Amino acid sequence: MNQLSSLWPPFQLQMEDWKYSEVKYLYDILLGKMLQPEPRRADDREVPYLRAANVQWDGVRLDDFQTMYASDEEIKTSHVKEGDLLVCEGGEVGRAAILKGKIPPDTIIQNALHRVRGKHGNHVGFLRYLLQHIASKGWFDVICNRATIAHFTGEKFGELRIAYPEPAMQAAIADYLDRETAKLDNTISAKQSLFNLLVEKRRALIAQAVTKGLDSSVQMKDSGIPWLGEIPAHWKIDRARFLFVQSNLPVQSDNKMVTCFRDGTVTLRSNRREDGFTNGILELGYQGIRCGQLVIHSMDGFAGSIGVSDSDGKCSPEYVICDPLTDKTDAHYYAMLLREMALRSFIQASCPAVRERAPRIRFNDFKDFYLPIPPLHEQQEIVACLGKLVTPIEQLFVSTKNTIKLLQERRAALISDAVTGKIPLESMNLQSGGGDED
Repeated sequence: MNQLSSLWPPFQLQMEDWKYSEVKYLYDILLGKMLQPEPRRADDREVPYLRAANVQWDGVRLDDFQTMYASDEEIKTSHVKEGDLLVCEGGEVGRAAILKGKIPPDTIIQNALHRVRGKHGNHVGFLRYLLQHIASKGWFDVICNRATIAHFTGEKFGELRIAYPEPAMQAAIADYLDRETAKLDNTISAKQSLFNLLVEKRRALIAQAVTKGLDSSVQMKDSGIPWLGEIPAHWKIDRARFLFVQSNLPVQSDNKMVTCFRDGTVTLRSNRREDGFTNGILELGYQGIRCGQLVIHSMDGFAGSIGVSDSDGKCSPEYVICDPLTDKTDAHYYAMLLREMALRSFIQASCPAVRERAPRIRFNDFKDFYLPIPPLHEQQEIVACLGKLVTPIEQLFVSTKNTIKLLQERRAALISDAVTGKIPLESMNLQSGGGDED
């Protein structure tokens, strides 16, 4: 740790009057109490406690207290109060937030959290932003060795070497970041609300079309399927085994990898992203896949990984690949219908395998699903109509998502620049002596 600290990249650039120190000399760090579900001593009593799940970057959640037993001495030692900085020891190590608002009397913290208080006037708000900077640079992965279960122990925390200004400047920087990140957070929240509305509008349009058709004036009938409800009277109902057959194509030597994503896109992995995937060395069980085939991800289908491949290639044996049995079945229509079934949790409720620890949906499960069967021309009209209606929404969807990402990156950069002394004092309206606004 000492060798790492001496070469600490996040703090190589800072103001000339900043100093270096290990955190333990600037802040008091206390690890919480080990969970105790039953009393062990005569003076043990049940008290509320905060755990890692309560601590998020945007604040401490105070709507979900659990209780444990603790002695009076342990309560005195591990209690928390407003203004304390709470830092996660495990899970997303280093995640931190300042406790604000009223809490029940005698609230303590579990040993998944550190309680941090400043020494000699050092400011916990500055340290919180500094920890967020370290997290954004991925340095907790190095400090805590994520090859195993990560723990940000009190020793590691205390020996963390940081650069810091004098306390008044710390407070001023924290105040500046509170103001500026609040503005960005409000904008991000508004964009996220728009994003959620677009997602819901897209889903509502698809759900209405694939289950009720495009003509609202047609006579309806009960489908007999609880999740589906009423359907147009001229539509039929039958099991998927009479609509699709499972494909079993061999892999060709020049086949590229095709991946099924949760948004229903089934495409060459190189068209989307290559990171975050692992391939079997021998590719045992891989299967061929062709453009136009219906694809159901056996493990992730219940979350929406269902679509029609836009490419030829090879794919995981965990994909259920289907071909239409007749020329009256449009794979694109049924991909949208099955995604709607998945998002309504119908697939999860209908397949016992999905409730197992290692969830799976196989063709034997799928073939017994009862599905609506519109006439082929209606299936094709629904697909075409949704293409026209959904495309503008998806374009705005992508644009909004990109804007949110840029705002989040700007927020992270602002924090990093402020806590490493790269923002001029005049730009923050700060004075180096007292940290007051001009």
